[in-house]
Amino acid sequence: MTLSEIETTPTDGSTEKCPTAFRYWDSLDTKQVRRARRIVKRVTGGELFPTDRQAHDFCSDLFEGDPVAERFVAEVIRGDVGPKAGRKMLDAALSDGIDSLPDVPDAMAELFAEFETVPDWVQPELVEQGAAIWRRWGTMLFSFAGAETLEIYTEAAVATPLSLAGGYAGDNALRRFLETCRFWIDVSEPGALLTPGSKGRVTALKVRVMHVSVRARVAQHAEWDTEKWGLPISQGYMLLTLLAGSVTPGLALWSLGHQTTPSEIRALLHFQKYMGYLLGVRVRWYPETITDALRLLAMTVASRSYDAGTHGAELIESYPAAFAPRDGHRGLVRLREAYNFRINSVYSAMYMAPGTRSKYTMPAAFPWILIPLVRFPLITGMELARRFVPGFGRVHEKVMLWHRENWYQAQMSGRTAAFDASGALRR
Repeated sequence: MTLSEIETTPTDGSTEKCPTAFRYWDSLDTKQVRRARRIVKRVTGGELFPTDRQAHDFCSDLFEGDPVAERFVAEVIRGDVGPKAGRKMLDAALSDGIDSLPDVPDAMAELFAEFETVPDWVQPELVEQGAAIWRRWGTMLFSFAGAETLEIYTEAAVATPLSLAGGYAGDNALRRFLETCRFWIDVSEPGALLTPGSKGRVTALKVRVMHVSVRARVAQHAEWDTEKWGLPISQGYMLLTLLAGSVTPGLALWSLGHQTTPSEIRALLHFQKYMGYLLGVRVRWYPETITDALRLLAMTVASRSYDAGTHGAELIESYPAAFAPRDGHRGLVRLREAYNFRINSVYSAMYMAPGTRSKYTMPAAFPWILIPLVRFPLITGMELARRFVPGFGRVHEKVMLWHRENWYQAQMSGRTAAFDASGALRR
């Protein structure tokens, strides 16, 4: 069975179908949500949630995948060309351009034609500004992103594909998280997303193809319920991932001293929108303002069903534990690993809801919670210097670039990121 054979929502938006586990529409009738809507309306004069049309569009996108990349995988990687030769062709096209190949399958030509076309809406200066903010955050982006994701692992629609693939569970958790960090590093290098052949663009397309492989295998698995959860790694959840790299860190990192202005967060939204385009994100509605993004996030919070069970628990508990010092390591290496373990335990506590965190076995945050408190004045001072001291910003960026690469290499211990999910599911 192929993805095209799975009954999904028509792309014209003519249906109001929504995954049954996405409980947004039911939540609107609850006392708590009605009260929250009244309070937000009274205080801000605006709505807590998106319009009904926007909400319906998002629900429809929970049933949508990436048809162009899916056709490439089906006809090339899994077709007559085969996995080994298909990946070799992909690598050659990414390295030397698709015109360097003597005989290009139609599905591959279609994928590269779309991938290499820069949409008219792209504003290069905003893309670069957003990437520069990621570089400025350094490894803090990695730590925050890992911690904030734990909250959504309570949802089976997110946890089940990750649990089946096994990458973020158990002993594999650190390796797969570091592969994701490699992706974040590559796409935020200066000029990466708009430079043909850059490592950032190469990584983006490999991740896009990897998503197709996981999506197809999970969608056909006996544990997956399309009516209940929509499509694995759907357009809707990929959109939420883009917001998790823009609006949420832009606001949340103020708690650690990082000062991201509203105009910078809007640049992050644009940067993430184009990065999403390279990853195959083609949603019906993408929030263009901070307010609209917050409304979509509020909608997602109201929709939660907390149905991930043991699969979600494994993912949540595996993340901080993955940073614990490894057997056989001593001296400065072990000290660095111990610090990473403790600080990521702190961030997991800071950016998970207390009620959610209390349901899982998580490492203690105290007394290590004092570390961010002690660092807050230092980070605030650097942020002020970056704004008002000429030349400090350039020096700061160079230091953060060096630090995140040094941190990554130390964690990987000589391994390389593969971005390959071609193996079998673990159950």
